[in-house]
Amino acid sequence: MKKILITGCLGQIGSELTHRLRVMYGAENVIATDIRHIEGNPVIEGGTFEILDVMDYEAMLGLCKKYEVDTLMHLAALLSAVGEAKPKFAWDLNMGGLMNALEVSRELNLKLFIPSSIAAFGPGTPVDMTPQDTVQRPTTMYGVTKVSGELLCDYYFTKYGVDVRGVRFPGLISYKTLPGGGTTDYAVDIYYEALKNKKYTSFIGKGTYMDMMYMPDAIDAIIQLMEADPSRLKHRNAFNITAMSFEPEQIAASIKKFIPEFEISYNVDPVRQGIANSWPNSIDASAAHEEWDFNPQYDLDRMTKDMLENLSEKLGIPFRELALA
Repeated sequence: MKKILITGCLGQIGSELTHRLRVMYGAENVIATDIRHIEGNPVIEGGTFEILDVMDYEAMLGLCKKYEVDTLMHLAALLSAVGEAKPKFAWDLNMGGLMNALEVSRELNLKLFIPSSIAAFGPGTPVDMTPQDTVQRPTTMYGVTKVSGELLCDYYFTKYGVDVRGVRFPGLISYKTLPGGGTTDYAVDIYYEALKNKKYTSFIGKGTYMDMMYMPDAIDAIIQLMEADPSRLKHRNAFNITAMSFEPEQIAASIKKFIPEFEISYNVDPVRQGIANSWPNSIDASAAHEEWDFNPQYDLDRMTKDMLENLSEKLGIPFRELALA
């Protein structure tokens, strides 16, 4: 990767990926794009930024030509819970934007990153240690777009030789950017509420296990996969990755190691709970380990400590750091 264009740069992943890539490759070599402009946003102020509607093929093609990019990272998408409220828009945006990214990459011979998700799985998928290659029959529009996207990416690699790579992200947790309407958002919200109110009401029910990952590991995974030797990649696209699997009571217990008075309660959102119930409890990431040496660094307690330390500074709410048990 020498010159990179990112779509959806103001989203949860895009904000942190843009910053990391600018540090690695130079701000002048990372072009950030989004459909909106936010005054004073560090991603916008920190380097080249362009407004881009990913539904506009000619605009995407024009920007890639203008900046002579060799790598396109297509992150713009509508997430799971929002997608259920607007299913047609989710299909149009997620699939239309992806098709444009694939066509631009084919025409300009670009390397392409496309994120998939554990939402690509469904009720018929094995729920524990879900295999890399397995049944995928999702029950959400977001999941449908992700499975369709995986197949489309494989097609463009096989038919046209487009160097497209991707991972199936679990729930992602970050202190830098608020989540954007996903089912796993509770695992971010809980840290904010722990510091602000010492309590949290979870919209996901007790005992609901989902795979999660701390954002620094997710960013590392993207960069590591994009720089991997292509001859090692048997799958290339939609690699299972994960760092931890937990249910709300366990993340609450981790927080209580630092904020002993913290309490969790439950008011389950049936829509997001239904989505969570259709996803795996844990997934098998052995293909990513074997094919490009994926190796996350954060477990639950280490992530909790880092989240609370950084959020306390961000929110201006001091807390008494306790030793881990």
